Formats: sequence, structure tokens, C-alpha cells
Amino acid sequence: MSHSLSSLPVGLKPPPRKLPARQKSTADLRALQRMMTNALVRPLTAADGMQSKWTDGRPMAAVAAEFIKPNDRLSSFERLQLYNRMYWFRLIDSVYDDNPGLRGLLGRRKFVRLTEAYLAKYPSRSFSLRNLCSRLEQFIAEEPRWTAPRTALARQVARFEWAQTVAFDGEKRPVLPAADIARVPPTRLRLGLQPYLSLLALDWPVDEYVVAVKKRVALRGEASNAVDHGPRGAALRKVAIPRRQRVYVVVHRYDNQLYYKRLEAPGFRMIAALQAGRTLASSVAAAGPGVTADQVRDWFSSWMGLGWFCRRT
Repeated sequence: MSHSLSSLPVGLKPPPRKLPARQKSTADLRALQRMMTNALVRPLTAADGMQSKWTDGRPMAAVAAEFIKPNDRLSSFERLQLYNRMYWFRLIDSVYDDNPGLRGLLGRRKFVRLTEAYLAKYPSRSFSLRNLCSRLEQFIAEEPRWTAPRTALARQVARFEWAQTVAFDGEKRPVLPAADIARVPPTRLRLGLQPYLSLLALDWPVDEYVVAVKKRVALRGEASNAVDHGPRGAALRKVAIPRRQRVYVVVHRYDNQLYYKRLEAPGFRMIAALQAGRTLASSVAAAGPGVTADQVRDWFSSWMGLGWFCRRT
């Protein structure tokens, strides 16, 4: 890790200037927690160690000794460094696993630098690693230097990969029965969409690209486990960067399996209008003047069969 950021991570309260000698109140406990949190999330050095100076310039060894006891094997600094390193290594591994497409696009070294910068600005705020990449696309937009010259594509890959996380374990609400839908006139009917759905209007066929990258990763894993099969030194060809193509994708799940469904532009406009809260009649109109009743019937039947509709909340 090569960068040491002086600015405080977003949403993190600053550490106390000095801790009390003894913990006597909940305020003292909160101060200790803030100190520990700030110590954990500080970026590592280029040698993957804890920084030698605290935020105010004091020696980190002296600061660590204020709230971490040494033992017969490790100093206070060394004990705190273990947790600092574990925090970073675990989170980097999690971002690495959740974003194979972004890794393939940027290359390993550039991806790791992006991850380090992202986590330094937006440290984990949840008990679950599931939410770790929720602001990755936002960060790429805010600091494009980490992904240049492919920032626009990188944002869409990050958006697509986060949509997979949402689809995998996002909330599922009771499916709206067909009889309930039939009772309300189209001019008044408003439908909710399942929270785990993501509607993506993309400028590249990101779905195909990410699938190809995953297949390459799987094949590379199989090749690394093979013994005396195939020519020695044979390398898998890198997945080509996709060409621009406007595509409309719904990332969703069905029977607890993750799926990507391509939609035609009119169908995407219709379901996006439903998601925005427009009536069914207004959403059909949003699909465009060339849409036929048969097309609308087929789309609606497919979406109902996939269980996409629920009550609006």
C-alpha cells in the first residue's frame, strides 16, 4: 500500500487527542472506540505495515501504548499493527472477490490501488462485508484518476457488479397476485418492483464482458490445478475490452439464482416508468408509439412469471 491520506475518511469521527487513564463512563468507552477505529482504518505503508506517525505527528508507538498493552512477545505497536493489517487485507480481499469484471478491466495492480484509495475514503460502516462496495461507482466518479482512461466503462462495470450483490441477497417482498392486478384499471394501477431488481441502461455490453471474465478466471483456476495437461506455459487470452453498444439489462434473481435479462429499449422504458411510480397506462405510453398490444402483453406476462411485481410501499 503506497498512499497515506491525511484527510479523515468520510463519515468517521476524529480520534480523541488523548485517552483517559481509566475507562469510567460510556463517554470514555466511546472515545476508546473512536481511537481504535481510526487506528484500524489508517492506510498501511508501502511495506504493508502500520504508519510510524499518528494523525497529529506523534510516534505511533507512543500512541498505541496508551490503549494497547504489550505482552512477552509483541510491543503495543506490533499488537495494534496486527489488527490494522488484518482489517486492510480482509477488506481488500472482499472487494477483489466481488469485482472480477473491474479487476479484468483495470489489471490487478491498478485495481488494488483503486481499492486502497476507495477504502481509505469510504471505510466499512457495516457489520456485513456485503455492503462494502455500495459506494464504489460513486468513488470512481469522484476520483477518476484511479481508473483513467477507462473511467466511464469502469463506472458501469462497478454498477453492474454491485447490482449482482443487490440481486443475490436483496429483500424479496410478497409477489402481487394477478387477481389483485386485474381489479385495478390501468389508468390507476401502480406497481412496485422487487427491491432486489436493478434496471441498468448501459453504454457497453457489460453483462457479456463480466460473464466472459468470470469464465476466464474459472478456466485459469482449472488450468492451475491440472498436472501434465496441455502445453506448458500456455496462457489464456485476456478478455477483450468491449465496444460501445447501448444495452438494457435487468439484474435479478429467480429460485435463488442470479440472472441477467436483456430488454428491448421500449420494454425497458416501460418497466423503468413503473419503477418510477407511474400508472400502468402511463408506463405503456412511455414505451413509445410503435409498441403493440402483443408486445406489452408478452413483456408483462414474462415479468409477472419472474415474480418482479409487488405492492408499492
